[in-house]
Amino acid sequence: MSGAAADWNGIKKMGLEEKLPSGFLLTTVEKLAGYMRKNSLWPATFGLACCAIEMMAIGSAGKYDISRFGMEVFRASPRQADLMIVAGRVSNKMAPVVRQIYDQMAAPKWVLSMGACASSGGMFNNYAIVQGVDHIIPVDIYLPGCPPRPEMLMDAILKLHDQIGNEKLGVNRAKIVKEVEASAIAATPIHQIPVFGKQG
Repeated sequence: MSGAAADWNGIKKMGLEEKLPSGFLLTTVEKLAGYMRKNSLWPATFGLACCAIEMMAIGSAGKYDISRFGMEVFRASPRQADLMIVAGRVSNKMAPVVRQIYDQMAAPKWVLSMGACASSGGMFNNYAIVQGVDHIIPVDIYLPGCPPRPEMLMDAILKLHDQIGNEKLGVNRAKIVKEVEASAIAATPIHQIPVFGKQG
């Protein structure tokens, strides 16, 4: 055998080694850290409403198999988790608990808002439900649907992986976080946007 797919013993190479020219790999520290982080996400065991059933399906059904992404371990302790999947509506009574769990999670941490209720209040446009979890905690990925299917959650997780893989580190990350927080504070609340609020 000859060529890039075979080594000197004639055994076919599989995986990363056939992509590396002469066994060398050059990258940046940011890319390496992003690769490690995106392949070792540990979601918090945290469900609020009906979307949590779809989230449970992704962790228990063999056909979805999130263990290939290093995410099979749903952590019961927020101190051991770095991904919060807000699955379902957030009531005003539950909002301080959601914030406390987020604050207890180890940094760096990410939030995936799963479903219409978590993202914008959904059909519950009333005083009891928070009109978007981004009023309480910063959200990295919004997943639409009522409820979204497990396949949609898998797609959102893969998009989050891309985002994590390209994140900046150190001073660059701190600057981006400050910019995002400033824009979130300056944003118009959902209940004041004419489409969602009462029309005059």
